[in-house]
Amino acid sequence: MAVVTISREFGSAGSFIARQVAQTLGYHFVDKKTIEQVLVQYGYVEFRQEYDSVPGFWAAFDMRRAEMMGMLNRVIQALAAHNNIVIAGRGSFAVLPNFVDVLHVRIQAPPAVRIERVLARQDTKDRDSAEAAMKENDRLRAAFVESLYGVKWDAVSAFDLVINTGKIAPEVAVSWLVSAVQSLTIRPEDTERTTRALTVDSILAAAVADVLNCQEVHQPQPVQS
Repeated sequence: MAVVTISREFGSAGSFIARQVAQTLGYHFVDKKTIEQVLVQYGYVEFRQEYDSVPGFWAAFDMRRAEMMGMLNRVIQALAAHNNIVIAGRGSFAVLPNFVDVLHVRIQAPPAVRIERVLARQDTKDRDSAEAAMKENDRLRAAFVESLYGVKWDAVSAFDLVINTGKIAPEVAVSWLVSAVQSLTIRPEDTERTTRALTVDSILAAAVADVLNCQEVHQPQPVQS
């Protein structure tokens, strides 16, 4: 039982990998839409409009920004506390550092490879538009993480695994990550450093359970050495 966070470059096949890892493990897949649903269920109905104003809204250091950041962090923590989760993006690697049952993964690829994937996915031959879309998506993702958490979106030291899908096929990456999750060892002395230690208010926990359609809280179990 674990949590996987996947930070990914646009066109790196990171979203595909995240979904496939979740499906293979029988975990819940979480993305921006899931987080929006939890916040709306929790009563934060203005989230979508403000969230989509990145980076303008998030770059403003004011009380509203701090409130939104706090809400987003609490939702990510509540999802992690539910456990058996794969979270795609949302700066989740920065929200959940130092937990022994959380695997932080970075998926990336060379620009030329990503452009080809964008071209194939969008069924277009306009290479300039594909390159522009790639750069803009990367810019927004980097601005979001860096403005909220003050860490580099692509800082290698923040991740347990970094996979280049320009060399490693996405299907192989899925297999690697599934094996990595299954091999995670949580020793009895480390139980205080698992997501079990997260404190989540009952209303937010209920909102997470409703959106995931899962009333079970999957707790990490220590492995005797």
